Amino acid sequence: MNAKEYLRQSYRLDQRIASDIEEAKYLREMAGSVSSIRYDRDRLQGTRNTDAPFMKSLEKLWELENKISKELEMLSSLKEQIRDVIGTVEDMDERMVLKYRYIHNMTWEQIGCDLNADARTIRRWHGNALQHVTVPENPIII
Repeated sequence: MNAKEYLRQSYRLDQRIASDIEEAKYLREMAGSVSSIRYDRDRLQGTRNTDAPFMKSLEKLWELENKISKELEMLSSLKEQIRDVIGTVEDMDERMVLKYRYIHNMTWEQIGCDLNADARTIRRWHGNALQHVTVPENPIII
């Protein structure tokens, strides 16, 4: 795994968490809607599930929230490790580009505005910084 792949992990995990949060929001809406009892059946089947439909949504929501919690813990650990790795880069400008890009998930334009530098300079600093990054021997891999 090269430096860029290692550093990009936090962005991908952050995106996955955001997607899971959106799904949880949808499941909360589903769990909040209670469907009515259907009386149009002549006979009940013995193997038919008798749980209310919203119960299935609640179970899925509970599982998803546990998954999100674990992902958030992993993201926190990963970002802590990435901060330590970025901290080893000697040049302050290079370090700031890495921090803005991989910890704060900022765009190149946002980084340029914050550091008062043009896009070409930001990309040069980024390229140099990646050469100065040493991926840990036991990196957190998602």
